[in-house]
Amino acid sequence: MSDDDDFMQESDPEQYDFEYEDDDDQETADVDVENKYYNAKQMKVDNPQEAIEEFLGLPALEEEKGDWGFKGLKQAIKLEFKLGKYDEVSTFVILNYKFSLYGQAITHYGELLTYVKSAVTRNYSEKSINNMLDFIEKGADNSEAYRCLERFYSLTLESFQSTNNERLWLKTNIKLARLWLDKKDYAQLVKKLRELHKACQLDDGSDDPNKGTYSLEIYALEIQMYAETKNNKRLKALYQRALKVKSAVPHPKILGTIRECGGKMHMTEENWKEAQTDFFESFRNFDEAGSSQRLQVLKYLVLATMLMKSDINPFDSQETKPYRNEPRIAAMTDLVDAYQRDDIHQYEKILQTNKDVLDDPFIAENIDEVTRNIRMKAMLNLIAPYTRFTLDFIAKQLKISRVEVQDIIGFLIIDQKIKGKVDQDKGIVEIDTDPVLSRTESMSRWASATRTLWSTVLNDAEGFRMDDQSLSLGHGMGGPIGTQMTNYESARSTGPKVTNGLGKHRGPKKGGVR
Repeated sequence: MSDDDDFMQESDPEQYDFEYEDDDDQETADVDVENKYYNAKQMKVDNPQEAIEEFLGLPALEEEKGDWGFKGLKQAIKLEFKLGKYDEVSTFVILNYKFSLYGQAITHYGELLTYVKSAVTRNYSEKSINNMLDFIEKGADNSEAYRCLERFYSLTLESFQSTNNERLWLKTNIKLARLWLDKKDYAQLVKKLRELHKACQLDDGSDDPNKGTYSLEIYALEIQMYAETKNNKRLKALYQRALKVKSAVPHPKILGTIRECGGKMHMTEENWKEAQTDFFESFRNFDEAGSSQRLQVLKYLVLATMLMKSDINPFDSQETKPYRNEPRIAAMTDLVDAYQRDDIHQYEKILQTNKDVLDDPFIAENIDEVTRNIRMKAMLNLIAPYTRFTLDFIAKQLKISRVEVQDIIGFLIIDQKIKGKVDQDKGIVEIDTDPVLSRTESMSRWASATRTLWSTVLNDAEGFRMDDQSLSLGHGMGGPIGTQMTNYESARSTGPKVTNGLGKHRGPKKGGVR
C-alpha cells in the first residue's frame, strides 16, 4: 500500500468532500415540461382540444415564469383562435355562489403578456407578440374574430405602455389602424392616423428620417382610406408626399399598395400612361413580396394598356412574361390580344364568356371605356366606304344594339372623327363630303410633299453639286462656262427654225424671249 493510499484511508471523508448543488430534481422537471410541450404539439392536428389543455398545463409545472410556460400559452392561444374560442364565459354555482370562469384566447393572451416584463427577453417577446398578432390578423374572417383581434391590440398597447417600447407601440398601433381600415371605421382610423403621424414627426412637424419606414406604412394606410372614400384631392397630395420619403426601407408590399392606389388615382383622371407606369411598379413590388395581389394589379396593368391604346403587349416584359399563361388572368390576356388585333367579335365573346372579370368593381368601372374604344375603331373601319348608312346595318355588323350604335356615332361626331348628321326617326346617318375642301386638302398635302422633295434634292443630293475646283477653273459641263453660254445663245439665234404644226414658225420672239 502506498503512502498516498494510507493518506486517503486515514483522512476524514467529510473533511475533503466537496458540496455540489443538487440539480437533479430541477433538470428532471425541465425535461418533463419539455416533453409535455412536444407531446402537445404532436396532438395539435388530430386532437386540438386535448393539445390546448396540455399547453395550458405547462405554466403550472414551472416554479417561476419561464420560456416553456410562455411557449405553451402561445400555442394554446393560436389553437383557441383557430377553433373560434375567442372569449367564452363559463358560469357555475357552488354553495349558492355564482362563479364566472374566463378561459379562452383573450384571457390567455392577457396572461401571456405578463411574461413579457421579466420572464423572457425583450427582443424575443417583441418578436413573439408581433408574430402572434400577424397570425391572428390573417385568421380573422368574421365580426367576432375582428372583435377579438381589436381586444388583442388594446391589451398589447396597455401592456407595453409602461415598458417604453416605442417600436412595438408603433407596430401595434399600425396594425390596429389597418383593422379599422378593413372594418371601414374611418372615424376611428382618422384619429389613430393623426396620433401615428405625430409620433413619427420632429418638433417642427417634418417627418422624422429615423422613422421613415413607419411613416411610409402610415401614408399607405391613409392613401388607401382616401382611395376608398374617393377623395382624390387629398389622395394626390399624400401620394406625392409618400414618394418623396427616401429614408425608408419598407416592405415591398407597402410600396405596392401605394403604387396601386396611385394608378387608380391616375385612372380617374384619365391619365392612362401614368396609370400604366404605377400599376407596373405596383406589380413588381407585390411580385417581390410574394403577395397574391400581384395578379389583381396585373389585370389593372392590362386595363391601363388598352386604355392608352398601346400596341405593346403588357406580357412582353421580362417581369410579366411568366404570368402570360396564368389561368386566373387568362381572360385578361385574351382580352388584350383581341383588342390589339381589333377583333371586336372575339373581344365581345371573351367578355360574355368570362363574367367574373367584371366582379372587380374597378375593372367594371373602366371596361366600358375600353369597349367603346374598340367599337369606335371597328365602326370607323366599317363605314369608311359609305356616305350614307342605317343604324340597323351597323348594329347587325357589330352585333350590338341600335342605341349603342347611336351613342358611338354621337361620340365620333363630337370628337370630329366623322362629319355627318343622324336622322333618329329614320335611323339613317349621312356623312358630309365637301369636294372643294377635299381638293384643297389634297393640294396642300401635295405642295408640302413637293417642298420636302425640293429641300431634300438641293440640300442632301450629291448628283447636282459641282466641285469647287471645277468652278474655280471655269469648267462646268463640257467646257468653260463663258464659252458654253455663248454657244448656247448662238444656237438659239441661228439654229434651224422649227414649225409648230400649224404652219407657223416657233422661232424666238423679239429680244430672244418667246
